[in-house]
Amino acid sequence: MARSDINRSGEMEVFVAVVETGGFSAAARRLSMTPSAVSKLVTRLEKRLDARLVSRSTRTLRLTPEGRDFFERATAILASIEDAERAAGAAVKAVGRIRLNTSSVYCTHVLNPLLPEFLALYPGVTLDIAQTDQVIDLLADHTDVAVRAGPLKSSSLIARTLGETRMVVAASPAYLQRCGTPHTPQDLSRHNLISFSYSRSIREWPFRQGGEVLSVVPSGAVQVNDGEGMRQLALAGVGIVRMGEFALASDLAAGRLVPLLEDMNPHDREPFYAVYVGQGGPLPSRVRALLDFLAERGRVDREGKSYPPATTV
Repeated sequence: MARSDINRSGEMEVFVAVVETGGFSAAARRLSMTPSAVSKLVTRLEKRLDARLVSRSTRTLRLTPEGRDFFERATAILASIEDAERAAGAAVKAVGRIRLNTSSVYCTHVLNPLLPEFLALYPGVTLDIAQTDQVIDLLADHTDVAVRAGPLKSSSLIARTLGETRMVVAASPAYLQRCGTPHTPQDLSRHNLISFSYSRSIREWPFRQGGEVLSVVPSGAVQVNDGEGMRQLALAGVGIVRMGEFALASDLAAGRLVPLLEDMNPHDREPFYAVYVGQGGPLPSRVRALLDFLAERGRVDREGKSYPPATTV
């Protein structure tokens, strides 16, 4: 087949649709094609490239390493074509669906209050928001942007910083009235420390005492898999939590929660990022619009504040 007879962008569009929708039938519905036509086109593409891009079975479709690399590059190329076509018109507008994955606590305290503003700025955009505190595979989950907390591992993901938040240990007045107020890190062994049920890069609670840094491994009667659930348990008087200040600031200011062991707080900070898959090439306008908006308006930075101290019980 002559090179001029090959519709490379068309092949890329079909392959990207297969990956994003998770199968040939779903891609066919998106592209108004038959499943057999989609399957034949992907097979022809693999033959031309002399590489297996997907591993097929009766129920699942998985990308090979070559398929993953081709998907990332094809996505960037199609985004570049889209931007070039849009730029040729009177204006470049952000339109289409964005799949966003974020933690429940970031969604509740940062993103949700900003959504009316973002949607008013970009009326052509629709958001599909999934909430989870666990790290996902953006490619496998067909996600455009994810908001992640903590240090990033080396990967092919590109990151935009969303600031960082100071960590705070806190509990409700009702809990402290019932169980007493800890005055040293050692006192925490007699308390119910609410922790996360999934693996985290930093599990221990650090404190500064006598010029040294010591760590407390949280243990208690309850574990949770999301930060907002942890906050709600603290408000209900279930136990003591250690969370980002941005999520607890309004509760601390109102006295619904009380900061603990602040004189021993090492003031460590947890960074937040908006991450996406790419090779540094052009992004779809809708994705770029969301990333720019979050980098400007969706930051978690907060100045250090003075909250009501813990009452000695």
